[in-house]
Amino acid sequence: MNHELARTLEAIQPPPVVMVDEERLRPFETDAFVSHRQVPMMAVLPDRESQVGEIVSACAARGVPVVTRGAGTGISGGAIPHAEGVLLVVTRMRALLALDPLGRTATVEPGMRNLVVSEIAAPHGLFYAPDPSSQLVCSIGGNVAENAGGVHCLKYGFTLHNILAVVAYDGEGERLELGSLALDAPGYDLMALITGSEGNLGVVTQVVVRLLPRPAATETLLAAFGSVREAAEAVGEILGAGLIPAALEMMDRVVIEACERYMNLGFPKDAEALLLAEVDGGVEETRDALALVRSILERCGATEVRVARDDAERAELWRSRKGAFTALATVRPDYYTIDGTIPRRMLPHVLDQVYSLAKAEGLLVGNVFHAGDGNIHPCIFYDASVPGELERGEALGGRILELCIDVGGTITGEHGVGIEKLRQMCKQFRPAEIAAFHDVKRAFDPASILNPGKAVPTLNRCSEWGGMHIRDGRVPRADIPRF
Repeated sequence: MNHELARTLEAIQPPPVVMVDEERLRPFETDAFVSHRQVPMMAVLPDRESQVGEIVSACAARGVPVVTRGAGTGISGGAIPHAEGVLLVVTRMRALLALDPLGRTATVEPGMRNLVVSEIAAPHGLFYAPDPSSQLVCSIGGNVAENAGGVHCLKYGFTLHNILAVVAYDGEGERLELGSLALDAPGYDLMALITGSEGNLGVVTQVVVRLLPRPAATETLLAAFGSVREAAEAVGEILGAGLIPAALEMMDRVVIEACERYMNLGFPKDAEALLLAEVDGGVEETRDALALVRSILERCGATEVRVARDDAERAELWRSRKGAFTALATVRPDYYTIDGTIPRRMLPHVLDQVYSLAKAEGLLVGNVFHAGDGNIHPCIFYDASVPGELERGEALGGRILELCIDVGGTITGEHGVGIEKLRQMCKQFRPAEIAAFHDVKRAFDPASILNPGKAVPTLNRCSEWGGMHIRDGRVPRADIPRF
């Protein structure tokens, strides 16, 4: 099967790059969720859309799984290959297909890096709003797959809110055009459905992104607090005042010290928590918002409030936030980051519980996250050379995610489920809901070849994990594939 399929893919005109030897496949064995690795049976790298449909069709005819990979920056294991499947790598598909400054749109291929979109738009006074921490290297196709957010998602929204249309190929290799350049389109919102579907429903080959005008004014503040709880409570006060900042980010002492070691930023000494807030818009609007945010921060107990004096100082503050995950490598030999979302009013309580759970497990946790929209990113530190520490860390992560569910939140905000959170999906959703997810997948992917075993667990797995109520010992919907 391996050699025959390889010959079929190599015969596509013009031919894509096809890799079958293990030495060349080894670099693709994992994404940023590095605790799991799997070498694919084969990797294929198309450089144009026409090849993608033929690749998927050839795999569908043989029942061969297809896992789509972009830049490999995902941290939930969504792009980890299938041992008996084809890894479809879209990094060579990175062209700008169209730019319409007047209509404020750009049409790009999935391999284009997130930051490049804004760089292309900048000469026209425009920018692309979603800005994940991996903005420098992550790709637009991956952003669509995970519905990525970023530090400015509080005001400007996630990927879904900043794209207008996508082209994708379903599990049979059929071309789908979803969304519209108009403000609305008839029928079901299938573009919204495929956004965040983690490669389960289609292979994205084109994305029409929405570009926004640069705001006339921007102000950035850094506030220090004597406790994490005070900083978390200040978040609620700012939003309760009716303000929607462009960004409202938080980091605790573990992260502050790591950033200071790594970047020497001159952060306030002895701060237990920092809030990084940004307001933008018209000149007068921004001036008033800055004054209100500052007064709220001071009233909530901020020990120091700094306002960036110019663009260079603003960029330095954001360098601390976007470089935080790199800086954390100075804390312990290994760490991994989980991703959950909670009601913002629950921030103080949940953060207290996260620290308590970590202390009980004897592990260190640092927090750096999108406080404004309740999207937390606890960073769990461990030493992989110590037997059992990774497993303890993963178990702690699972308990934190279940805590998010318990307080009315969800197990992901922007990182996706991948393979990391399948067990918690069984707690988040009832059997009928899991079954509905599989019904949707079958409509797009009848043979279940697209990224199988990711994002949505089978009911059998949920019953084996004990996370689902089973009646009379029977698993509902036994027709759903086991893997």
